[in-house]
Amino acid sequence: MDREQFRKAGYAAVDRICDYFEQMETYDVVPKVKPGDIASLIGDEVPEIGEDWDDIAKDFDRVIMPGITHWQHPNFYAYFPANTTFECILADMYAGAVSNPGFNWLCSPACTELESKVMDWVAKLLGLDSTFWNEGKVGGGVIMGSASESCLTVCIAARERYLRMHPSTPFSELVILATTQTHSLAAKAALILGLDFHAIETKQENDWALRGEDLEKELASLEAKGKKPFVLIATLGSTSTGAVDRIAEITAVTAKHPEIFLHVDGAWAGVMPALPECRAECFLDDINARASLPAEDGAICAGGEVHSYCCNLHKSGLVTFDASCLWIRDRALLTTALDVTPPFLRTPQAAAGLVTDYRNMSISLGRRFRSLKIWFALRSFGVAGFQGHLRKLNKLAELFEHEVKTRLEGVDLFAPRSFSLVVLRVVDGSSADRDPAARLAHENALNARVIELASADHSIMLTPTTVGGYNAVRVAIGSPNTEEHHVVSLVDKLDRMVKQARTDLAK
Repeated sequence: MDREQFRKAGYAAVDRICDYFEQMETYDVVPKVKPGDIASLIGDEVPEIGEDWDDIAKDFDRVIMPGITHWQHPNFYAYFPANTTFECILADMYAGAVSNPGFNWLCSPACTELESKVMDWVAKLLGLDSTFWNEGKVGGGVIMGSASESCLTVCIAARERYLRMHPSTPFSELVILATTQTHSLAAKAALILGLDFHAIETKQENDWALRGEDLEKELASLEAKGKKPFVLIATLGSTSTGAVDRIAEITAVTAKHPEIFLHVDGAWAGVMPALPECRAECFLDDINARASLPAEDGAICAGGEVHSYCCNLHKSGLVTFDASCLWIRDRALLTTALDVTPPFLRTPQAAAGLVTDYRNMSISLGRRFRSLKIWFALRSFGVAGFQGHLRKLNKLAELFEHEVKTRLEGVDLFAPRSFSLVVLRVVDGSSADRDPAARLAHENALNARVIELASADHSIMLTPTTVGGYNAVRVAIGSPNTEEHHVVSLVDKLDRMVKQARTDLAK
């Protein structure tokens, strides 16, 4: 393809993308394909002779689109959102044009310096304390591919920090600590690092959040077994129910255990502090609070404070996947653990301490130019547009919550609404003296059947969860294209599905 062919193909691609968004509601949310259907349309080997571009472009519709789940669809309520915007689509085109691996400042100074600036933009938008900002050159932010990558990265830094404090500790005694509601990223980090993982059981009476008392008991239990927890992954907005761990209670405990590194995973709800009215619910003041006791000699962070924070702009943050933002109060914890600089990567600018080489704050050497799409999106939407988007999602969730409470008989909220996530549970309306175990089994079967019926209806997408032995149905509102009438229609469909589930299980 030459320049002029690219110009023509580019115009056609933009037209096709615009048509896709215009026709979005005509698509089923979930494709009607079986495993292997798409693969059967793709050749088994590279073509011997290059093909005509028009034929290649046509296969986007013939081969790819029939197997796409439409995450931007207004009736996509599964998992968590994966927003995209036209600004970010254009940014990725530009980034592709100036493609470079970004492993040091000299690769392309604009990539490094823009990343430093936009990470401070986002930190300030969220209200994060200045100790997390790049401009102070002590803490700082770095863009990762996912919250799982961010978690793994800080676990490496936390492990090295612990071993500097307790150098003779065997790896077999080290433990990554989280809760039963923490995303699987914590368990996966332990698996990758070859370390033990321990999940603290959370309780329904605490809205499935981690409380200080439960943390203290688990730490005592682990200590009695000779285990050494070195990092705790707290959560701001759990996947199953949107639970927010009680940060102040947690830091009151970790203050007595200064060796524990505290990371807050806000992969989904971590953008919500951008709304001033949500900051108390997010415990932002507690996240920002500094430790009451001094750090050990030479350290920036002490026990009893949050060391790092992560949120994904590519969920509800109007930025196209992937854009996971990680901030840490002491960037040296990352660079000490991850800096490997052979001679061919050294530069005079880095040697003089004038620049940041982001490869030393992340696992990968090469890095995509992700900051460009964040810059484009935030400049285009501004603070008002970004906040307006989040407020709209929360308002739609409030509407859905109201409709469920007033219109769906025999359906309860399983947990309090968390921002734009509502979790509901179909309950047994039969005699109250039914055996509790039988009631639980019946209610779990009802909820499972509702999910089966929703899965068979390709016009919407929902996902289930199981928490504390209870099956429930998650409704995560996140598409910028969702409006009030879509939410009302969803309640209508759920009403029919719940009634059908009761009928089916009565047979």
